[in-house]
Amino acid sequence: MSFHLVLAILPLLLFCLLPLIFHRVSLLKISLLTLSVTALVAIFFWFFPISQLLISTTRGFFVAFDILLIIVGAIFFLEVLKFIKVTDSLAFYLDHFSSDLRIQTIMLAWFLENFLEGIAGFGTPSTIVAPLLVALGLSPFKAVVISLLGNSTSVPFGAVGTPIRVGLTGIDLDQITIASTTAIYNYAGILVPIFMVWVLVSSSPHRRQLFFQALPFAIWSGIAFVLPSYVISLFGIEFPSIIGSIVGAILVLTTSHFKLFIPKTIFHPLTIDHKTSPHLPFIKVVSPYLLFIFLLIVSKIFLSPYQIQIPYISYSLNLFNPGLVFIVTSLVVSLSSKISYQIILGIFQKSLKKSIEPFLVIASMSAVVQIMNNTGNAYYQLQSMTKTFASLFTTQILGFMAPFIGAFGSFITGSATVSNLMFANSVYTASNFLNLNSIRIISLLLAGAGAGNMIAIADILAAKTVVGSKENLKTIIQTILPFCLIYLLIVSLLGLVI
Repeated sequence: MSFHLVLAILPLLLFCLLPLIFHRVSLLKISLLTLSVTALVAIFFWFFPISQLLISTTRGFFVAFDILLIIVGAIFFLEVLKFIKVTDSLAFYLDHFSSDLRIQTIMLAWFLENFLEGIAGFGTPSTIVAPLLVALGLSPFKAVVISLLGNSTSVPFGAVGTPIRVGLTGIDLDQITIASTTAIYNYAGILVPIFMVWVLVSSSPHRRQLFFQALPFAIWSGIAFVLPSYVISLFGIEFPSIIGSIVGAILVLTTSHFKLFIPKTIFHPLTIDHKTSPHLPFIKVVSPYLLFIFLLIVSKIFLSPYQIQIPYISYSLNLFNPGLVFIVTSLVVSLSSKISYQIILGIFQKSLKKSIEPFLVIASMSAVVQIMNNTGNAYYQLQSMTKTFASLFTTQILGFMAPFIGAFGSFITGSATVSNLMFANSVYTASNFLNLNSIRIISLLLAGAGAGNMIAIADILAAKTVVGSKENLKTIIQTILPFCLIYLLIVSLLGLVI
């Protein structure tokens, strides 16, 4: 292994290993350290000019600015809905759809989580749904495991397409083609509701009988999401998880009305005291989501062609940003609900405060990627750090490896977006060197990053905290890991076949 290859690996190696070694050190501190090490290596060993370093770092921060708007807007939207009791009422309607615990669990941990991932991402789905599962009667441990399983298939299109929009910055491939190809590999997600049912009934003495009773409903629920999300992926990266989950839920509700696929025997071993009525009528519960989807489609049609050019750094900001749609929708909902301006401002300030750390993490890693991409030095006959690092992936089995690379990135960082920022450029460079289909390889990487989100350390800690689970991190990972590996193997095999 050459000296420059070791140096090219060093920054990302630090970012991957430090969270495993120092659990209590924040990802922000680790990302800032990674940026510092990358800058020093670039200056002293790639002879990277300071001026170019500043331009690359600035460009990285502008790349992350898009995601800041999305994070702020998504949190603002969810906090407003929480304040006016939309979230509680939605849980009520889903809970009372069926008295069977297996069906309730899939409706919340599969369809609701997929929808929440589509609009917000960044660990939001599991932290919202895990407490709802506990309220249904699940143990905190099972609630954490099942909610983490659900935060997987929808992740490649999470936060309105952020893993593709931001995570693949600098990769010259058609994003809609990547989205639709990823959606094909996401057919592995049909297994996720099956995994959920297995975990749910695992401690029951009649677990096999209970599992096979619910198996048709679990399979149908998987199909009802992944098939519509593939169709929607043909039209844009923002909508597969959002609209796919809505269409899937409608399909399941319709078939259940005709008693198709649902278990003939009701399973609900615990008596839970549920509220007898929702806070809001159904139309008021769904109208904020419908308004958001409508404004998102309209803004994509009319604003996508327009960009703001940033001088000196060769970057442009697109006027179409889902974060702005979130903010506008939140303001309309707030005003129509007669929330005072002081409360609206307070909610927005809270949302902004929650967004700063993930923004700085992604900004730092975006800057790292920009520096690594731009360090090629013809005078000293040095390839860029990205191309040097890519030599690790120059193997004909890259297609099989790509999902596992993506999963490892999500496991460490808790974000498919950051995983893509870490590895996508190097994997893309390696695929070109090997004359492999780059769209296929990047799509496999992205699908794997979604699967790896099941065992993301940051998401596990967040979900574990909100429900008060006493199990340690190792136990939770060991429980989920077999399901994650099955998912990844199927994605890799699909990559070989398709």
